[in-house]
Amino acid sequence: MLQFEELRLRLAGMEDGLNDLANALGLAQMEREVEELEQRAMAPNFWDNMEAAQKVTHRVNLLHIKIDNYAKLKALFADTMALIELADEMEDLSMLEECEAGVTEVEETIEKERLASLLTGPYDQKNAILTFHAGAGGTEAQDWASMLYRMYTRWAESHGMTYDILDYQDGDEAGIKSASIVIKGDNAYGYMKSEAGIHRLVRVSPFDASGRRHTSFSAVEVIPELDEDVNVEIRPEDIKMEVFRSSGAGGQHVNKTSSAVRLIHIPTGIVVSCQTERSQFQNRDYCMRMLTAKLIEIKEREHLARIEDIKGNQAQIAWGSQIRSYVFMPYTMVKDHRTSFETGNVNAVMDGALDGFINAYLKAKANNSLGAAVSAAD
Repeated sequence: MLQFEELRLRLAGMEDGLNDLANALGLAQMEREVEELEQRAMAPNFWDNMEAAQKVTHRVNLLHIKIDNYAKLKALFADTMALIELADEMEDLSMLEECEAGVTEVEETIEKERLASLLTGPYDQKNAILTFHAGAGGTEAQDWASMLYRMYTRWAESHGMTYDILDYQDGDEAGIKSASIVIKGDNAYGYMKSEAGIHRLVRVSPFDASGRRHTSFSAVEVIPELDEDVNVEIRPEDIKMEVFRSSGAGGQHVNKTSSAVRLIHIPTGIVVSCQTERSQFQNRDYCMRMLTAKLIEIKEREHLARIEDIKGNQAQIAWGSQIRSYVFMPYTMVKDHRTSFETGNVNAVMDGALDGFINAYLKAKANNSLGAAVSAAD
């Protein structure tokens, strides 16, 4: 029947993409790495170094998930093709909807895995540390920062990731002045790095008795959570340390002791805070890891040769040009100004539906890299 033949041809057209995906994911290399790591795990002294052993087992589990996901995709492709051929042979139109759903699922899964294969940066597989800063505008901007905080925690939850609160400073009347969280999950930084920048809100402010429309700005910083063994030489005299006690309604998120730590990197003005660990020492240690990650991120983004080449004004980079606008009034639209991707479903976006924006960014970045490589070859 024509309907089933069209579906069969559509599905068959994805087979090359499915095979290319195996190469893009490095499936053969992953299988070899699993075999090597499992051999290491069988050594009698494997667990003598507990930390190293845990890293190996985590890596093996991660690779198994990726290999299994591809195997499931191959099985879905084969099962869907078999279903289409069976339905066509039986001329059973009642199976058409199920066949269409299967083809669409294969198509979407291939695209999702293809995008994941683009995350090949040195830190893309790491956890992501997000820091939110309310811009000028008082309560309205602080409320917007808390809305962004909720949006990203919802995104994390919808993708099976978890998050921990590192720092939380309540707003004067509502919202937050600033907050930091670490999103934990496979490729968290690879996906979240697209979200760094200024986010602009246009709405009728609930804090304005006159019902006027307001424009607010908040910034989101994104850095990878680095391993403890990543070291960058930072001179002790370049760091100012402040100890403080968490306060305000946000206290339910953090401990109430005076162990909270704020570090200021004097040459650049970069500020990092952590107040959720049990001791001042632990908070300072995590702050140093955050500071190291920020310095490395700026160094690589600015193509600098050394950390020491970072200038003081670089601390304000996070407050650069806006990357996205969220309009609640007079119409509803969320638009990314880098990729032109947009949607009218503002409520879904604020509930964490960010995949369209993230995918558009990854595609654009991949295309730009390909174009640069072609130009260099020419």
